[in-house]
Amino acid sequence: MIAEGAMLGPNQPVILHLLDIEPASEILKGVKMELMDGAFPLLKDVIATTDVTEACRGVDIAIMLGGFPRRKGDGKDLIFKNVGIYKAQASALDQYADPNCKVLVVANPANTNALILKEYAPSIPEENITSLTRLDHNRALSQISENLKVHVGDVRNAIIWGNHSSNLYPDANHATVDIGAGHKPVKELIADDQWLKTEFITNVEQRGQAIINARRLSSAFSTASAACDHMRDWILGIPKGTWVSMGVYSDGSYGIQPGLIYSFPVTCKKGEWSIVQGLKIDEFSREKMDAVERELIEEKTMAYSCLH
Repeated sequence: MIAEGAMLGPNQPVILHLLDIEPASEILKGVKMELMDGAFPLLKDVIATTDVTEACRGVDIAIMLGGFPRRKGDGKDLIFKNVGIYKAQASALDQYADPNCKVLVVANPANTNALILKEYAPSIPEENITSLTRLDHNRALSQISENLKVHVGDVRNAIIWGNHSSNLYPDANHATVDIGAGHKPVKELIADDQWLKTEFITNVEQRGQAIINARRLSSAFSTASAACDHMRDWILGIPKGTWVSMGVYSDGSYGIQPGLIYSFPVTCKKGEWSIVQGLKIDEFSREKMDAVERELIEEKTMAYSCLH
């Protein structure tokens, strides 16, 4: 998708740096072969390596897929397993990446892995370190479109608050649907408010586990697609009047503890994101947002206890 221009547009040449662990070096060579055989006009080179320094040297964008994989039944112990991985990769990014490198952490627990990365990459601006909640955002749009029998492209401005976890809060209170004569609020179109407070939330929260149950593996293509969406919108911008969900450094907006990596609704323009301000938060949403904040504070405490 990146080589075809899905992430950075149809006119942006790319050089891909692919990093994997030593036992996977032969597989990595095979991936490079396939990329070269794709004959993508935008793909100028592929650097496939097991050397983290070589992988990070001069990169403008870093998508952090590597981590201890989430499997059925895994919990907070993922944090401890990922600290070592992120220490090495973050240190290399800090020393060798472009000073304005934009980072997207995908590997779970993504929000807290992003915090760990920031600790070991202090030269990278904090606003340049983000985590992926776009997959959950896309899932929320899909659930709304399925319920209303409308095209997913006509649904916009759902929100994912908080963490990429089974306790995330998908919020449809501000979402709208293009009905051909303007945009109408989802809450008006879905008469069943109870569905929005129960099944909708559960479907989005549990979708990742449902895929693990079905595939015996974590989400793959949908995650890749969401990562491309995240970076494309961040770098190239989004239409006025719309927003997307990104895990970003909290500045205290909506009463969320500053310094957490927390998913907010954001607008993007000229390579910068801004948290959408002034949205009305009802009591139900406040409780959900606070609960996921507490979860992230707990994860942060656990991660920092084994950082150095």
